[in-house]
Amino acid sequence: MDSDEDNLEEVVEGPLDEDGQPHGFCTVTYSSSDRFEGHFTHGEKNGKGKFFFFDGSTLEGFYVDDALQGQGLYTYEDGGVLHGTYVDGDLNGPAQEFNGEGSLVFKGQYKDNNRCGECWVYYPDGGCVFGGVNEDGEMTGVSVAYIYPDGHTALYGSFVDGELIEARIATLISNETGRPRFEITPDSAVYSYDKSTSTCIGTHTLLPDPYESQRVFVADSMIKGAGQGLFAKTDAETDTVMAFYNGVRITHSEVDSRDWALNGNTISLDEDTVIDVPQPFDQTERYCASLGHKANHSFTPNCKYDPFVHPRFGPIKCIRTLRAVQKDEELTVAYGYDHEPTGKNGPEAPDWYKQELAVFQQTQAAPTGQ
Repeated sequence: MDSDEDNLEEVVEGPLDEDGQPHGFCTVTYSSSDRFEGHFTHGEKNGKGKFFFFDGSTLEGFYVDDALQGQGLYTYEDGGVLHGTYVDGDLNGPAQEFNGEGSLVFKGQYKDNNRCGECWVYYPDGGCVFGGVNEDGEMTGVSVAYIYPDGHTALYGSFVDGELIEARIATLISNETGRPRFEITPDSAVYSYDKSTSTCIGTHTLLPDPYESQRVFVADSMIKGAGQGLFAKTDAETDTVMAFYNGVRITHSEVDSRDWALNGNTISLDEDTVIDVPQPFDQTERYCASLGHKANHSFTPNCKYDPFVHPRFGPIKCIRTLRAVQKDEELTVAYGYDHEPTGKNGPEAPDWYKQELAVFQQTQAAPTGQ
């Protein structure tokens, strides 16, 4: 990210002055394979220019006396970008960083190329962390907050490098004046990082999530024979995170090798891991720290599963609305089983799913009117 180039020049393409130095618009390729294209004045970069680094990243901006000054744009090899303020070639001042999809991932200050002061770190799922960074640029301290996707509900307390250590429920009151203010909920429970293992679903199994508990509740499903279901506690717009799907972490081979009766609350997290809510934790009397496993299947769902980085549970899945839902409406998702006789596009479908699919396909094929 540094705009200085200490390597010896290898090739200069463009006009030279009487001393053989680049003068005007030139392309200079260095022995490191880095390349600079821009304006020179008697061998020094002066004016608009751009570095093309050997790893595929770039840095462009306005140079004065061989150093980048003012606004600069660093583009990572994966397409992410950092908009920052440069002083004498170093990042010093406000900066914003975006990932390759164009989503904001960082907003804050830099000093001598390191993050400093109070900063925001944003996750693709809509959550974010706010607080002061230490000398290594890590979000570490006793006044750090994780803010849920609603922009209001928060966990405020101690974090180390962005990871929750001990925090209480809080509300983000205002950030219009720059620095946000948090109001801690009186008598709040204490939350800590509690990522599950293959054998332990969590330490505090009956401690509800403060965000989820505002948005969903469990009741008897409206779907025949489905048992309990998940319902909206309030109206919600499209693309709203409603619930979280946490559980023990097991392998795909474990799921495939056991009886299907044990796989009623499993969901694939990634190519290595399956999240499972086994008995007796499928009963809310034994586990209610997350409730996403209570959502039933539908071939016309109003929600979907999405990846989510949770401050307490770590990487899990969430349930996010596909359309606007109303208060007391049951939330459903498509389980995504593979019902084809050949191929492995997803987990093999259980018998009940195949039966429901046959009924659904019949209704779709039936004439809609005479």
